[in-house]
Amino acid sequence: MTDTHPILPFAEPWSSPGDGPRARIGIVVSHGFTGNPGSVRPFAEGLAARGFRVEVPRLPGHGTSVRDMARTRYTDWRGAVASARDRLARECDAVVLTGLSMGGTIVLDLAGAEPGAVAGAVTINAALLDREGLLAKLAPYTAVILPYVPASAAGLAKNDIAKPGGDEHAYEWIPARAANSLMSSLPRIRAALKGCRVPLLVAYSRQDHSVPPASSLAIPDLVGEGGSVEMLRLERSYHVATLDYDRDLLVERAATFADAVAARGKSSAS
Repeated sequence: MTDTHPILPFAEPWSSPGDGPRARIGIVVSHGFTGNPGSVRPFAEGLAARGFRVEVPRLPGHGTSVRDMARTRYTDWRGAVASARDRLARECDAVVLTGLSMGGTIVLDLAGAEPGAVAGAVTINAALLDREGLLAKLAPYTAVILPYVPASAAGLAKNDIAKPGGDEHAYEWIPARAANSLMSSLPRIRAALKGCRVPLLVAYSRQDHSVPPASSLAIPDLVGEGGSVEMLRLERSYHVATLDYDRDLLVERAATFADAVAARGKSSAS
């Protein structure tokens, strides 16, 4: 699927080749639903500054026009992250997936369904549980007559960032059928996490006005005993933590996590 509108200036995909030993560790950073690479780029740049090889894909239909997004589905977005993972895997010793919001959902999906392809996964305010409320329950039916709905009506707060002046430049309207493709995938993603042995770092904001913290808090139980799930509570940030007060903390913890899972993979291979 090719977008028909130009990519907005802040929404270009971004990558860094890395430097030194950490250039052999690849990190994919995925933005979220209706967002674009600009919402995660400062976080990605922080990882690149530490030497990691980093790739930030632009998910199809995002960062151009909501009309482009209306022609895409969850499988398209998942495929873009999987393709970025595969590109890094060809040139790196280990690959770590990271994602914000729906990007975190995709990360969990790939970790659960294709665990052998990644060394570890980092989620940031991942959307995993079914949304509550009448609008969410009626969404499959209302999409027929309402192709677009305001993001606020779907429970997504505009610029959910505690730090003043932050702007993620997300779409203000949501294409209903595209959104339903995500929601209908969640039960399968949750089921695939059972018994997942990919190490996970789960970051969640104490105050999140778009995705309830319960989505992140449910992950250890979904994975079950024997899994490796490290929890990180963000005290100062809202939903878009990659543009918020805890960004540097996220970079530090994600870097430490990536080093650890890459080293674990080397020791297992030897």
